[in-house]
Amino acid sequence: MKLLRADGVMQTMTQPDTWYVAYGPDKAVKTDASTTGAVRSTRTFKSEVDAKLFAMQILAKGWSASAGTLNPHQPKQVVGASQIERWADPGLGG
Repeated sequence: MKLLRADGVMQTMTQPDTWYVAYGPDKAVKTDASTTGAVRSTRTFKSEVDAKLFAMQILAKGWSASAGTLNPHQPKQVVGASQIERWADPGLGG
């Protein structure tokens, strides 16, 4: 989408990120004893499909993840860790 600014310059409007995936090592899996605590990260995506693909990569590592939509995106969706595999995997109904 292109917008005309007040100064007459055309500007491309990019689609904002609407999904996030929060992820980190599974707390149930014992990792290196030298680590002092679980580190979780979050990555954002422009589409649900991209978020699902990333979540599948995280799950394949044996890590845990959760996902959802970013504010102010509507309708708000939250995918908990117990639901993420089903949500992300098309073979399981995702």
